[in-house]
Amino acid sequence: MSETTQTIPTSPEADGGAYQRSPEFRAAVDALRGLRQDLVEDAFAYRPLPRMSMDGPFTRRLRGRAREYVAYTPQAAVGALGLLAFLNGWFSGSFSPVPLLTALLALVPVLATLVRPVGAFWMSMAATPIATMFSGAWHDWPWSAGTFTSHLAVLTVVALRTRPRTAAWMWVLTALYGLLTDAVVGGGFDGGGTFGPMLFVSALILLAVSVRYIRREAKDKVIQAQQEVTAQQTVTEHERSKRTLLEERTTIARELHDVVAHHMSVVAIQAEAAPYRVENPPPELERAFATIRENAVSALTELRRVLGVVRAEDYEAPDAPQPTLGDLDRLLDNVRDAGLEVDKTVTGAVRELPQGVELSAYRIVQEALSNTLRHAPGAPARVEVGYVLGGLGLRIVNDPPPNPSLIKPSPGAGHGITGMRERVSMLSGEMTAGAVDGGGYEVAVFLPVARVSEGGEA
Repeated sequence: MSETTQTIPTSPEADGGAYQRSPEFRAAVDALRGLRQDLVEDAFAYRPLPRMSMDGPFTRRLRGRAREYVAYTPQAAVGALGLLAFLNGWFSGSFSPVPLLTALLALVPVLATLVRPVGAFWMSMAATPIATMFSGAWHDWPWSAGTFTSHLAVLTVVALRTRPRTAAWMWVLTALYGLLTDAVVGGGFDGGGTFGPMLFVSALILLAVSVRYIRREAKDKVIQAQQEVTAQQTVTEHERSKRTLLEERTTIARELHDVVAHHMSVVAIQAEAAPYRVENPPPELERAFATIRENAVSALTELRRVLGVVRAEDYEAPDAPQPTLGDLDRLLDNVRDAGLEVDKTVTGAVRELPQGVELSAYRIVQEALSNTLRHAPGAPARVEVGYVLGGLGLRIVNDPPPNPSLIKPSPGAGHGITGMRERVSMLSGEMTAGAVDGGGYEVAVFLPVARVSEGGEA
């Protein structure tokens, strides 16, 4: 038979710290750690009482010396509490040959809360038995009249300057001191001492201060949360605007890619077919057309390589040519079918413009009329196209809606104007958009067009 040897741990460390990990032990350690952090570590650190904030509805109206004096209201209140404790200590020590000592022992801890709040609590605990002995009022154990007032004042001020956990620890230590004194001296409950009144009154005061602290902290958290939400909404709006702008640029790049690619393909095909249209073309002409075709194909390949990255994976190039100003009547018919009353006016000598300009002009009119349908339903609109020297002028204006109460919020992103401005900026044009007198809305655009001479030079 084999023997089994069992090792019995003889210390908490021997079994891997299982004893330390018990819930009771952790609770005790956490409690002692909290006591040390709140009332022991840096207990006598210099922490002056700050002046009162002057941002209140009444204090902000004060000016001059009155404003300066009112700012010291907290210090004055502590001084008044100290004076009250001093007077109570003086009269409670009237049976003693040294009443001034009992009065000072009641005053000093209160004044110490102005600069060393936690240290003032320990000073009050230490001064209490000394002042009670010198006062000669043995029936008032554990607190005489002066130290009773002083200790309540110290508990209140320190609780206001710290946090609820510190207030709870001070109340617990105060209760332990009272129980110890009552057990040693006697008379706490039976002899009409001050132990019961001290615990009851101090509990009420500390509870009120703790509730005030919790409410103020909750209010600060709400304000902070509101600020964070506002900041997040601002960032979200900025990101949405940026995303819409990038999407609009992507759309423009796709459309221009299709326009330019179409023209470059036509140039390459015409350059390849040109030598066959001439009987016995000279070798120099054939080489010239071959060079033109090679350059066109090379440019087309490079164009597709660079601008092709803006296409989405599911993007398909349109089979039909991109729309131009010649398709404007078809667009107006469509919006009329949607219920928009719109008129078109064309001024100047109608001429063919670069396809990029015509495409952008068509899209601008399209977006402006879409905005009219969304934001001013039932209002008539006018489209004015002006062929002027050096460019193309557009003006889309609508009247105010006949029944504004029927307007519903638009489900769109609300960045149509941003897209129009991007198109105009791409062509180095100018654009204005805004409300007009009478409640309507106007979009005015000028797209410059380089003038081409008869020789083909701009």
